[in-house]
Amino acid sequence: MARRTTTGLAVGLLAVTLTAGGCGGGSSGSGHKEYLIGFQGPLSGENQQLGINAIDGVRTAVDVANSSGQLPFTLRLVEADDQGTPEQGPTAAQKLIDNPDVIGVVGPVFSGATKASEPLYTQAKLLSVSPSATNPQLTALGFGTFFRVIAPDTVQGAAAANYAAKALKAKKIFSLDDKSEYGTGLSEVFEKELRAEGVNVVHDGINPTKDYTSEATKIISEKPDVLFYSGYYAEFALLTKALKAKGFTGAVMSGDGANDDQFIAQAGATTAEGAYLTCPCGDANSDPKAAGFVADFKRSNNGANPGTYSGEAYDATNAIISVLRKLGPNATRDAVVQAFGAVDITGVTKQIRFQPDGEVTGSTVYVYQVRGGRREVLGTTTELIKP
Repeated sequence: MARRTTTGLAVGLLAVTLTAGGCGGGSSGSGHKEYLIGFQGPLSGENQQLGINAIDGVRTAVDVANSSGQLPFTLRLVEADDQGTPEQGPTAAQKLIDNPDVIGVVGPVFSGATKASEPLYTQAKLLSVSPSATNPQLTALGFGTFFRVIAPDTVQGAAAANYAAKALKAKKIFSLDDKSEYGTGLSEVFEKELRAEGVNVVHDGINPTKDYTSEATKIISEKPDVLFYSGYYAEFALLTKALKAKGFTGAVMSGDGANDDQFIAQAGATTAEGAYLTCPCGDANSDPKAAGFVADFKRSNNGANPGTYSGEAYDATNAIISVLRKLGPNATRDAVVQAFGAVDITGVTKQIRFQPDGEVTGSTVYVYQVRGGRREVLGTTTELIKP
């Protein structure tokens, strides 16, 4: 995480040096057009690593595009930290909106911040493409400039439930969410699918806390085969530690919000061992087809490997760049929004093509498991569920 200390400053300095212009981008002293691509996500706070993963993907796409020598303009990255909260979302969004050279935004990253920010982006006619916000309702709320390149939790929740019921053969599952937009959206779909499968489900919700001892006691008293947590990695790590300390012997499982190496670091490798994680995202580091992206990512980010949402953020950025290529040096915010729905490019994570409501077409849900202190991809839910 320390690698942000200099890059954040550098991005800020770059943004300051740009000449203010209209919504079609600024220009350098030579008359060469410069467009800013904004990023909104958690770059501080307990779950900041997911935001760092994403902004590093954006940075990689910008670096590759600028170095290609094929653009009639230059791209720059400017960031807005929303700490992953709905309270900070509008302030972060307004920061990007108020910069007239920001032509499109990658983000927000978390669902709560997305729901709080999108009315502002819609009013400003500024494109917002989330790499990771999965709450199912986000594309049904009438936001006019919102797209996402990741499948909603109607897909992940159902797939995770099928895996728990059919692959793990759970008869009773304790479903706990963090009461956030993300957590409640995921748990609702997950539980609905479990009940359709005939699985006994116990539900509870708890706001993020530093002490999950009493919740662990409640969970263990229900004697579930599986505990599924709908929330983020910092809280899932504390919950898992509390469960293991109380002697829980069932399986622990969570979704994409916990699918990061920071879960292992914060829970401890021994405690995290065996945990299952689902995500509508694959692992670029183990995908031979993504080798070029991984190499570019390392060059742009001081040798770091891509993390969860890095590939999605890279694809979202390249989708914006593809529109700018077509529109040329006279692009406007409104023109970018109008053209974005027709994007059809081959991404590192999937084919990036959109439905009329802003949902990306096609989806695959992967299952990870912590083994030997590392997250390993077991396969897709479809592959892992035996007929």
